[in-house]
Amino acid sequence: MYDELTEVDIKKMEEEIEYRECVLGPKLLAEMSRTREYGDLSENAEYKEAKREKRRNEGRIRYLKAMIRTAHVIEVKQQEGRVALFDIVTIFNEKMGKEKKIQLVTTLRQNALVGLVSKESPLGEALMGRAVGERVLVRVSEDMSYYVRILSVEHGSDDPNIPISGY
Repeated sequence: MYDELTEVDIKKMEEEIEYRECVLGPKLLAEMSRTREYGDLSENAEYKEAKREKRRNEGRIRYLKAMIRTAHVIEVKQQEGRVALFDIVTIFNEKMGKEKKIQLVTTLRQNALVGLVSKESPLGEALMGRAVGERVLVRVSEDMSYYVRILSVEHGSDDPNIPISGY
């Protein structure tokens, strides 16, 4: 399965790769060399930590390159009166009895804690293409579902200031 990403997602990943390879990588290598001089490597916690950070950086680079290589680049298509990618949607969760404002984003930029919901999540998937006033069933699993009502839709755009997720 391919990740559906926008051109902005790809650009942000390429920028992070460049930073990690050209700036962070050399710093981490220098830190490993510096801490290696502390002596016995079997008891050198600073060296082990530097080595761990270097491996973490290399893993993130591999992850980002794989995401770019397998990405399916999509275009954002707004439909008047319908929920689309990057729209800010105000919903009313009937089960919780609460109103909430969320923005639908690509999976790479999702962060539910700040209201950035992936279009591929159960909620995002249920909302895509729907209109203001609709009551929508959100299926989390076979045993769990809930209804939300769409109160308003503010059309958004692919904001490059929305950061990509770490891991």
